[in-house]
Amino acid sequence: MSEAVEIEREAAPQPPNHYTEPEFVTVAGVPTAYRRKGAGEPALFLHGAGATRMWMPFYEDCAAAMDFIAPEHPGFGETPMPPWLRDFSDVVIHYDGFLEALGINDFHLIGYSLGGWMAAEIASFYPRRVKSLTLITPIGLRLKDDPGVDMFKIPPEELVDRLYNDKSKMGEYLTDPIDIEELLQLMAETSAAARLIWAPRYNLALERRLKRLTCPALVVGAENDRLVPDAMADRFAEVLPGARLERVAETGHAIIAERPAETAAVIRRFIAGEAS
Repeated sequence: MSEAVEIEREAAPQPPNHYTEPEFVTVAGVPTAYRRKGAGEPALFLHGAGATRMWMPFYEDCAAAMDFIAPEHPGFGETPMPPWLRDFSDVVIHYDGFLEALGINDFHLIGYSLGGWMAAEIASFYPRRVKSLTLITPIGLRLKDDPGVDMFKIPPEELVDRLYNDKSKMGEYLTDPIDIEELLQLMAETSAAARLIWAPRYNLALERRLKRLTCPALVVGAENDRLVPDAMADRFAEVLPGARLERVAETGHAIIAERPAETAAVIRRFIAGEAS
């Protein structure tokens, strides 16, 4: 465990829709926010570069069939930015400490978008601890033909627009137009994401490392992802040993917000089948 670093949490912006108070566990000096509900085998969910500080309907649907644990990454939501955060190895070590603090050894691992990359990295370093791996519209591999949109070069309004295929779902999680508090939160989390993925936007070693996995793997793709090329999900499914790919109809990158029940059902069936 790395040396503890004393970190003060600043006052958070106004909470979003579906806000619930988090619990906290201190990991190497970092008070790490998390929300947890359900019973059964533990499942660690790693969120994307946003949609923090809330208990989403997708989480509720997943928690009906598992012990669903949704922490907030260092620098995201109500977990402060530690000075040592530089790359994904820092995140891997942080979540090893997080799971140790909760007394969890073996677990199902689910990651969405940026969290999908994190989940892939964690699984590649601790393959014998992961009972199953689910990646939802993940990022992290190199696509030579279509690298996708550069999220750091487009305005926040366009970024949010590209997340959704069904724009009617945006109002459940964001005001329209985005208010100043949401904008400040988005900017802070974009800064944290930049520490991890500014350059490069992929890990060339990840494909080789994922070959170590022996656990069941599922990749959940969108039908019309306008932020990350649909080919990214295809590539992860090709790289992961024995993985299968499922796409959820009428979804964009924000698949867990647009079709929470359908997406959760795919994952519940997968985990129930592989855990039995």
